[in-house]
Amino acid sequence: MADLITSSANPVVKRVRLLADRRHRRREGAFVVQGIQPVWQAVEAGAVIETLIIAPGLLGRSPAARRAAEMAAGQEAAGVPVARVSDELFGRLSDREGPPGLAAIVRGRVLALGELPAGPRSVFVALHEIGNPGNLGTIIRTANAAGAGGVVLIGRATDPFDPAAVKASMGALFGLPVAQAPGAGEFFAWAGDRGVTVITTSARATVSFWDASYPRPLALLLGAEGTGLPGEVLARGDLQVRIPMVGTAESLNLAVAAGLLLYEAQRGVGLDPA
Repeated sequence: MADLITSSANPVVKRVRLLADRRHRRREGAFVVQGIQPVWQAVEAGAVIETLIIAPGLLGRSPAARRAAEMAAGQEAAGVPVARVSDELFGRLSDREGPPGLAAIVRGRVLALGELPAGPRSVFVALHEIGNPGNLGTIIRTANAAGAGGVVLIGRATDPFDPAAVKASMGALFGLPVAQAPGAGEFFAWAGDRGVTVITTSARATVSFWDASYPRPLALLLGAEGTGLPGEVLARGDLQVRIPMVGTAESLNLAVAAGLLLYEAQRGVGLDPA
Protein backbone atom coordinates (compact mmCIF):
# COMPACT_ATOMS: atom_id res chain seq x y z
CA MET A 1 0.00 0.00 0.00
CA ALA A 2 1.28 3.47 -0.88
CA ASP A 3 2.38 5.87 1.86
CA LEU A 4 -0.18 8.28 3.27
CA ILE A 5 0.03 11.67 1.58
CA THR A 6 0.29 14.55 4.04
CA SER A 7 1.87 17.30 1.95
CA SER A 8 -0.08 19.90 -0.01
CA ALA A 9 2.84 19.89 -2.48
CA ASN A 10 1.86 16.42 -3.70
CA PRO A 11 0.97 16.48 -7.44
CA VAL A 12 -2.48 14.91 -6.89
CA VAL A 13 -3.31 17.48 -4.20
CA LYS A 14 -2.15 20.30 -6.46
CA ARG A 15 -4.33 18.96 -9.28
CA VAL A 16 -7.42 18.82 -7.06
CA ARG A 17 -6.87 22.44 -6.13
CA LEU A 18 -6.33 23.52 -9.72
CA LEU A 19 -9.56 21.80 -10.77
CA ALA A 20 -11.49 24.13 -8.49
CA ASP A 21 -11.06 26.66 -11.29
CA ARG A 22 -13.48 26.44 -14.22
CA ARG A 23 -10.89 27.43 -16.81
CA HIS A 24 -8.59 24.66 -15.64
CA ARG A 25 -11.45 22.12 -15.65
CA ARG A 26 -12.31 23.06 -19.21
CA ARG A 27 -8.70 22.99 -20.37
CA GLU A 28 -7.95 19.67 -18.68
CA GLY A 29 -11.28 17.95 -19.37
CA ALA A 30 -11.45 16.80 -15.76
CA PHE A 31 -13.30 17.61 -12.55
CA VAL A 32 -13.51 16.47 -8.93
CA VAL A 33 -16.32 14.37 -7.43
CA GLN A 34 -16.74 13.95 -3.68
CA GLY A 35 -18.78 11.50 -1.64
CA ILE A 36 -19.35 7.75 -1.57
CA GLN A 37 -22.52 7.72 -3.66
CA PRO A 38 -21.39 10.16 -6.40
CA VAL A 39 -18.01 8.44 -6.80
CA TRP A 40 -19.68 5.03 -6.86
CA GLN A 41 -22.12 6.24 -9.53
CA ALA A 42 -19.24 7.60 -11.61
CA VAL A 43 -17.55 4.20 -11.50
CA GLU A 44 -20.78 2.31 -12.29
CA ALA A 45 -21.54 4.65 -15.20
CA GLY A 46 -18.17 3.85 -16.75
CA ALA A 47 -16.75 7.33 -16.31
CA VAL A 48 -13.00 7.55 -16.80
CA ILE A 49 -11.52 7.78 -13.31
CA GLU A 50 -8.16 9.51 -13.37
CA THR A 51 -7.44 9.08 -9.65
CA LEU A 52 -9.36 7.90 -6.59
CA ILE A 53 -8.60 9.84 -3.40
CA ILE A 54 -9.21 8.23 -0.02
CA ALA A 55 -8.84 9.46 3.55
CA PRO A 56 -9.11 6.16 5.45
CA GLY A 57 -9.95 7.73 8.80
CA LEU A 58 -12.70 9.96 7.42
CA LEU A 59 -14.15 7.18 5.30
CA GLY A 60 -14.81 5.19 8.47
CA ARG A 61 -16.00 1.62 8.82
CA SER A 62 -19.74 1.78 8.18
CA PRO A 63 -21.18 -0.82 5.76
CA ALA A 64 -21.27 1.80 3.01
CA ALA A 65 -17.69 2.80 3.74
CA ARG A 66 -16.52 -0.82 3.66
CA ARG A 67 -18.21 -1.33 0.30
CA ALA A 68 -16.60 1.86 -0.99
CA ALA A 69 -13.19 0.68 0.19
CA GLU A 70 -13.74 -2.65 -1.57
CA MET A 71 -14.77 -0.80 -4.74
CA ALA A 72 -11.63 1.34 -4.55
CA ALA A 73 -9.49 -1.75 -4.07
CA GLY A 74 -11.09 -3.31 -7.14
CA GLN A 75 -10.44 -0.17 -9.16
CA GLU A 76 -6.84 -0.09 -7.96
CA ALA A 77 -6.37 -3.72 -8.98
CA ALA A 78 -7.71 -2.78 -12.42
CA GLY A 79 -5.04 -0.09 -12.77
CA VAL A 80 -6.77 3.06 -11.51
CA PRO A 81 -4.35 5.15 -9.39
CA VAL A 82 -5.44 5.53 -5.75
CA ALA A 83 -4.08 8.35 -3.59
CA ARG A 84 -4.45 7.86 0.17
CA VAL A 85 -4.28 11.16 2.01
CA SER A 86 -4.38 12.18 5.64
CA ASP A 87 -7.74 13.12 7.13
CA GLU A 88 -6.51 16.65 7.79
CA LEU A 89 -5.36 17.15 4.22
CA PHE A 90 -8.59 15.73 2.77
CA GLY A 91 -10.55 18.11 5.00
CA ARG A 92 -8.64 21.05 3.54
CA LEU A 93 -9.36 19.85 0.00
CA SER A 94 -13.05 19.16 0.60
CA ASP A 95 -15.85 21.60 -0.20
CA ARG A 96 -18.08 20.06 2.50
CA GLU A 97 -18.46 20.64 6.22
CA GLY A 98 -18.33 16.89 6.86
CA PRO A 99 -15.61 15.62 4.49
CA PRO A 100 -16.71 12.21 3.15
CA GLY A 101 -13.28 10.64 2.89
CA LEU A 102 -13.71 9.59 -0.74
CA ALA A 103 -13.23 11.64 -3.89
CA ALA A 104 -12.24 11.11 -7.50
CA ILE A 105 -10.73 13.07 -10.34
CA VAL A 106 -12.97 12.21 -13.28
CA ARG A 107 -12.46 12.88 -16.98
CA GLY A 108 -15.42 14.54 -18.63
CA ARG A 109 -16.51 17.14 -21.13
CA VAL A 110 -19.61 18.93 -22.34
CA LEU A 111 -20.79 17.71 -25.74
CA ALA A 112 -21.05 19.93 -28.77
CA LEU A 113 -24.75 20.28 -29.60
CA GLY A 114 -24.37 18.30 -32.82
CA GLU A 115 -23.17 15.31 -30.80
CA LEU A 116 -26.40 15.11 -28.79
CA PRO A 117 -28.60 12.29 -30.13
CA ALA A 118 -32.27 13.14 -30.71
CA GLY A 119 -34.53 10.11 -31.08
CA PRO A 120 -38.17 10.31 -32.17
CA ARG A 121 -39.39 10.27 -28.54
CA SER A 122 -36.65 12.34 -26.90
CA VAL A 123 -37.37 15.07 -24.38
CA PHE A 124 -34.69 17.65 -23.59
CA VAL A 125 -34.32 20.49 -21.12
CA ALA A 126 -32.71 23.57 -22.66
CA LEU A 127 -31.42 26.32 -20.37
CA HIS A 128 -30.65 29.81 -21.67
CA GLU A 129 -27.73 31.45 -19.83
CA ILE A 130 -28.45 29.74 -16.50
CA GLY A 131 -26.17 31.09 -13.79
CA ASN A 132 -26.64 29.00 -10.65
CA PRO A 133 -24.63 25.74 -10.57
CA GLY A 134 -26.78 24.29 -7.79
CA ASN A 135 -29.89 24.79 -9.90
CA LEU A 136 -28.16 23.22 -12.88
CA GLY A 137 -27.14 20.16 -10.89
CA THR A 138 -30.68 19.76 -9.55
CA ILE A 139 -32.13 20.06 -13.06
CA ILE A 140 -29.71 17.41 -14.34
CA ARG A 141 -30.79 15.13 -11.48
CA THR A 142 -34.48 15.74 -12.19
CA ALA A 143 -34.09 15.36 -15.95
CA ASN A 144 -32.32 12.06 -15.47
CA ALA A 145 -35.08 10.83 -13.13
CA ALA A 146 -37.79 11.90 -15.58
CA GLY A 147 -36.21 10.05 -18.49
CA ALA A 148 -35.01 13.08 -20.44
CA GLY A 149 -32.56 12.58 -23.27
CA GLY A 150 -30.21 15.36 -22.21
CA VAL A 151 -29.71 18.92 -21.03
CA VAL A 152 -28.69 21.71 -23.41
CA LEU A 153 -26.87 24.79 -22.14
CA ILE A 154 -27.32 27.86 -24.32
CA GLY A 155 -24.97 30.82 -24.36
CA ARG A 156 -22.95 31.86 -21.33
CA ALA A 157 -24.09 29.24 -18.84
CA THR A 158 -22.65 27.98 -15.58
CA ASP A 159 -20.35 24.97 -15.57
CA PRO A 160 -21.99 21.54 -15.08
CA PHE A 161 -18.69 20.37 -13.54
CA ASP A 162 -18.71 23.10 -10.91
CA PRO A 163 -18.51 21.40 -7.47
CA ALA A 164 -21.96 22.72 -6.53
CA ALA A 165 -23.48 21.34 -9.74
CA VAL A 166 -21.75 17.97 -9.36
CA LYS A 167 -22.94 17.70 -5.75
CA ALA A 168 -26.54 18.68 -6.57
CA SER A 169 -26.72 16.23 -9.48
CA MET A 170 -26.20 13.33 -7.03
CA GLY A 171 -24.41 11.30 -9.70
CA ALA A 172 -26.98 11.93 -12.46
CA LEU A 173 -24.33 13.90 -14.33
CA PHE A 174 -22.73 10.57 -15.27
CA GLY A 175 -25.90 9.16 -16.80
CA LEU A 176 -27.26 12.13 -18.74
CA PRO A 177 -25.65 13.92 -21.71
CA VAL A 178 -25.04 17.65 -21.32
CA ALA A 179 -24.45 19.66 -24.49
CA GLN A 180 -23.54 23.28 -25.20
CA ALA A 181 -24.96 25.61 -27.85
CA PRO A 182 -23.02 28.85 -28.45
CA GLY A 183 -26.25 30.81 -28.72
CA ALA A 184 -30.00 30.63 -29.23
CA GLY A 185 -29.62 30.70 -33.02
CA GLU A 186 -27.56 27.54 -33.05
CA PHE A 187 -30.00 25.85 -30.69
CA PHE A 188 -33.06 26.62 -32.83
CA ALA A 189 -31.18 25.54 -35.96
CA TRP A 190 -30.37 22.20 -34.29
CA ALA A 191 -34.01 21.78 -33.23
CA GLY A 192 -35.27 22.59 -36.72
CA ASP A 193 -32.89 20.16 -38.40
CA ARG A 194 -34.01 17.33 -36.12
CA GLY A 195 -37.72 18.11 -35.99
CA VAL A 196 -37.60 18.98 -32.28
CA THR A 197 -40.58 21.01 -31.04
CA VAL A 198 -39.48 23.82 -28.73
CA ILE A 199 -41.78 24.90 -25.91
CA THR A 200 -40.78 28.15 -24.24
CA THR A 201 -41.86 29.29 -20.80
CA SER A 202 -43.17 32.65 -19.65
CA ALA A 203 -45.33 33.93 -16.81
CA ARG A 204 -47.18 36.01 -19.44
CA ALA A 205 -48.06 33.10 -21.74
CA THR A 206 -51.78 32.45 -22.24
CA VAL A 207 -51.56 28.64 -22.32
CA SER A 208 -51.21 26.79 -19.02
CA PHE A 209 -48.63 24.00 -18.99
CA TRP A 210 -51.49 21.70 -17.91
CA ASP A 211 -53.38 22.41 -21.13
CA ALA A 212 -50.48 22.18 -23.56
CA SER A 213 -49.63 19.24 -25.78
CA TYR A 214 -46.09 17.91 -25.78
CA PRO A 215 -45.21 16.36 -29.16
CA ARG A 216 -42.01 14.36 -29.45
CA PRO A 217 -39.16 14.99 -29.95
CA LEU A 218 -39.40 17.95 -27.61
CA ALA A 219 -37.23 20.58 -25.94
CA LEU A 220 -38.44 22.54 -22.91
CA LEU A 221 -36.65 25.89 -23.02
CA LEU A 222 -36.28 27.88 -19.79
CA GLY A 223 -34.55 31.17 -19.12
CA ALA A 224 -32.06 32.26 -16.52
CA GLU A 225 -32.94 32.79 -12.89
CA GLY A 226 -34.65 36.13 -12.36
CA THR A 227 -34.59 37.41 -15.94
CA GLY A 228 -36.27 34.52 -17.76
CA LEU A 229 -36.06 34.23 -21.53
CA PRO A 230 -35.32 37.31 -23.66
CA GLY A 231 -38.31 38.35 -25.76
CA GLU A 232 -36.68 37.41 -29.07
CA VAL A 233 -35.86 33.90 -27.78
CA LEU A 234 -39.29 33.44 -26.24
CA ALA A 235 -40.98 34.32 -29.52
CA ARG A 236 -39.07 31.68 -31.48
CA GLY A 237 -40.63 28.78 -29.57
CA ASP A 238 -43.33 26.70 -31.22
CA LEU A 239 -45.53 27.22 -28.15
CA GLN A 240 -45.34 29.40 -25.05
CA VAL A 241 -46.64 28.04 -21.74
CA ARG A 242 -46.92 29.31 -18.18
CA ILE A 243 -47.04 27.62 -14.81
CA PRO A 244 -50.07 29.02 -12.94
CA MET A 245 -49.25 30.54 -9.55
CA VAL A 246 -51.22 31.88 -6.60
CA GLY A 247 -49.98 33.53 -3.45
CA THR A 248 -47.34 36.22 -3.14
CA ALA A 249 -44.36 34.58 -4.87
CA GLU A 250 -43.51 36.18 -8.21
CA SER A 251 -41.69 33.17 -9.62
CA LEU A 252 -40.72 29.58 -8.98
CA ASN A 253 -37.22 28.29 -8.46
CA LEU A 254 -35.85 27.37 -11.88
CA ALA A 255 -35.18 23.75 -10.94
CA VAL A 256 -38.73 23.39 -9.56
CA ALA A 257 -40.20 24.84 -12.76
CA ALA A 258 -38.11 22.50 -14.90
CA GLY A 259 -39.26 19.52 -12.84
CA LEU A 260 -42.94 20.43 -13.18
CA LEU A 261 -42.63 20.81 -16.95
CA LEU A 262 -40.63 17.61 -17.39
CA TYR A 263 -43.11 15.44 -15.54
CA GLU A 264 -46.09 17.06 -17.22
CA ALA A 265 -44.47 16.39 -20.59
CA GLN A 266 -43.97 12.75 -19.61
CA ARG A 267 -47.43 12.28 -18.07
CA GLY A 268 -49.52 9.77 -19.98
CA VAL A 269 -46.64 8.53 -22.13
CA GLY A 270 -44.37 7.11 -19.42
CA LEU A 271 -40.74 7.82 -18.68
CA ASP A 272 -39.06 7.08 -21.99
CA PRO A 273 -35.79 8.73 -23.05
CA ALA A 274 -35.69 7.05 -26.47
